[in-house]
Amino acid sequence: MPNEFEKGKIFSYDKSISYAEKAVVSKHILKKETGNISLFAFDKNEGLSEHTAPFDAIAFIVDGKADIKIDGVSHILETGDNIIMPANIPHSLFAIEKFKMVLTMLKNKK
Repeated sequence: MPNEFEKGKIFSYDKSISYAEKAVVSKHILKKETGNISLFAFDKNEGLSEHTAPFDAIAFIVDGKADIKIDGVSHILETGDNIIMPANIPHSLFAIEKFKMVLTMLKNKK
């Protein structure tokens, strides 16, 4: 698949990515100077360790259950839930159950 999803074609978040055993899988939906939209699939007990990003990001849970910690505070998200992870604030993600997520990152104007 190319760097981005094909424009003008119907797709489903859930069907566009598969889980992989003991892994985190990611695909770019759109990748632009102004921000990115990416699709992730986390196997149970997988995650992303605490980190920061220089821009706000919105996590939308497509399937499953995740623990997203923002500045040390745990937030349990399930299918259909969203949360904004603010720029420059430490956050981490952990798969309580397998979960799929759309991550939209919006970059600040320079």
